[in-house]
Amino acid sequence: MNTTAAPRILVVEDEADIAGVVLDYLRHAGYAAEHVADGAAALERIREAPPALTLLDIMLPGLDGLEVLRQARRVTQSPIIMLTARVEEVDCLIGLELGADDYICKPFSPREVVARVKAVLRRPSLADAPVGSSTDELVLDEPLWQASLRGQPLALTRREFQLLQALARQGGRIFSRAQLLDLAYGDTQDVNERAIDSHIKNLRRKLKTAGGTEHDWIRSVYGVGFAFDPPGDI
Repeated sequence: MNTTAAPRILVVEDEADIAGVVLDYLRHAGYAAEHVADGAAALERIREAPPALTLLDIMLPGLDGLEVLRQARRVTQSPIIMLTARVEEVDCLIGLELGADDYICKPFSPREVVARVKAVLRRPSLADAPVGSSTDELVLDEPLWQASLRGQPLALTRREFQLLQALARQGGRIFSRAQLLDLAYGDTQDVNERAIDSHIKNLRRKLKTAGGTEHDWIRSVYGVGFAFDPPGDI
């Protein structure tokens, strides 16, 4: 008999119809889903018993989603996926700076929500592994600045290695171009964000070649940035 408790998902959404549909799909997928309709109630639940994952709407009565996210990150690092109808870049970037794990823009398919929840909950791999260790797919050797995918070496520049390491060790997390620029270039001041696009393009090409698939291992999130996305994550 399997006595493992189902992962508990907290849905923070003030639109009852949307919340009801999301709850139904999550429960059908085997999750223990619960719902609150405002920011204050969400913080109370998170502080009392942090859920396995929170689906958090940005537009909430009282405390908005970004403030809930800010305060929640003081007590838990459990994943938080933002639900938003506001796709302006500033909202997305502010959310990422505060520690959001992913975004889903309204209107959305409830199947997409379940897929994202599954992907984020199984995300830890390289994120929890020491630098230089490996997974079944990707091997990163920081002392030698070398990487390989499925046994095939990746001929990466140092900048490309740094970007891939940052993305893969927190697989699925969305990084803005500015964040990736800091990670890859540090204090270098004479480089703009277009350099990141060039590196990402090269990384995608090399990963596809080594992986033997047309899958884009690095996912673009419109208006926000990039995330490492191995096949089958979403």
